[in-house]
Amino acid sequence: MDGKQHAHHDHDRPARTKRLRHRLAHLLTPHSHEAGATVDTAMETSREGMRTLWISLVVLGVTTVVQAVIVALSGSVALLGDTVHNAADALTAVPLGIAFLLGRRAADRRYTYGYGRAEDLAGVLIVATIAASAVLAAWTAVDRLLHPRDITHLWAVSGAALAGFAGNEWVARYRIRTGRRIGSAALVADGLHARTDGFTSLAVLLGAGGAALGWRAADPVVGLLITLAILMVLKDAAREVYRRLMDSVDPELVATAHATLRGVDGVLGTGQVRMRWIGHTLRAEADIVVDARLTVVEAHRIAVAAEHALIHAVPRLTAATVHTDHTAVEDDPHATLHHHAPPARRPAPAPTA
Repeated sequence: MDGKQHAHHDHDRPARTKRLRHRLAHLLTPHSHEAGATVDTAMETSREGMRTLWISLVVLGVTTVVQAVIVALSGSVALLGDTVHNAADALTAVPLGIAFLLGRRAADRRYTYGYGRAEDLAGVLIVATIAASAVLAAWTAVDRLLHPRDITHLWAVSGAALAGFAGNEWVARYRIRTGRRIGSAALVADGLHARTDGFTSLAVLLGAGGAALGWRAADPVVGLLITLAILMVLKDAAREVYRRLMDSVDPELVATAHATLRGVDGVLGTGQVRMRWIGHTLRAEADIVVDARLTVVEAHRIAVAAEHALIHAVPRLTAATVHTDHTAVEDDPHATLHHHAPPARRPAPAPTA
């Protein structure tokens, strides 16, 4: 039995030594997730966003050229408006591309969190463009009701409208899928914007079909229905951008963070956990409770382990500031801060005898 125990201890000693070296290295060297790995991830997501913008811009450019050729052949005023609309809206990729490029810039003393918020500003511009599209579609539809016009070369117009719808819907799906994968609300909004352009092209198609059946009011009536569809898309895009501007996150991510922190060795409890989006990456602030008898070095080791666990558990989280509280002692260590808290958050006064 003694021999077995001795062999067992000999086997465990290298493992314990390896764990100790790992902890010391982790404590005394920069945290890998805060340096190269985090920067590389942010750069890669920006590159993916830029690639999506370039490809979708080419697709929309080809679609616009096809429509322009058929406009020249058919003389369709409705299709001309849709072509100009698609060409102008394709250029919304420009401010979003600038935002992605700005997001790559390193943080400095003035912009200490970096330039990721540029994406949210681009999202506001895209929402405004969708709103302008809805106004333009409604105005055109009402004008057609008041001043009916005949549509000629219906087959050519229908083909161009189909091309416009197919191109915009493909771009919409591509942008939305990429935007959700990299966490870019602005890219998702731009994808929804492309979907509104597809609806506009579809209106031209349905209007041409109605005109072929002899219903002159088909084009403006369908235009009004498409305006309603654009308003629904506008609501979704505005909600995405508004939530991002207001630092909204999925409550499930917060629940995941709490569960992850409680699972870290040495963490006895959790306090407040906050998260916010900066561009398409997340940052977090978390309070954890540790044993009051720990040394500063030991408490710091637990805080680093907690941040490490959070980065692995929460998608697109690049950094976390972990504050360590300790178990109860005689005096409240936060007493000097109580009078700075808003009245609703101040601790209740102790009852008098």
